[in-house]
Amino acid sequence: MRFEWVRDEIRHSVDYQMNPVTWLASDVLHYKTGYSHVKSHLLAVLLRGNGIPAVFCYQHLSIDDTNAPYSLHGFNGVYLPEFGWYRMDARNKERVDAQFTPPHEKLAFKIQFLEEADFSSILPELLTVVIEALQSHITWEWMLQNLPNVSLENATNYGLSSSS
Repeated sequence: MRFEWVRDEIRHSVDYQMNPVTWLASDVLHYKTGYSHVKSHLLAVLLRGNGIPAVFCYQHLSIDDTNAPYSLHGFNGVYLPEFGWYRMDARNKERVDAQFTPPHEKLAFKIQFLEEADFSSILPELLTVVIEALQSHITWEWMLQNLPNVSLENATNYGLSSSS
């Protein structure tokens, strides 16, 4: 299944300390690495290429699970005729158990802090702020210091509405 292949075979840039910072689906395939945003980009390309509607979803999460600072975490939504829009997260990490188990959602991360958000919006394209961050950083370390983010106060300006 495409979800499991992207989740398990594409290494997250920070977890594996891998360069370069990728943003094109073709580069993710070539280098086998990417941040959550580009893993979701690759999965959307693969699904759409097979006629399966796929979109982009986001969470606003603590970077180090201790509160601030925060960043956007990207994952996918897929349209399943029997269930409607179903969110799935191809993030792999130690102690993370993201699964594709419709109709039950099993994302990589749960909201832990008041300043975090699980956005209910489904978007047809990656957010511009995400693309700009990926394009302007060369190494995983530099990108880690400058992860894309949208403040909760400005989320609606980016088409994001919070469900939590």
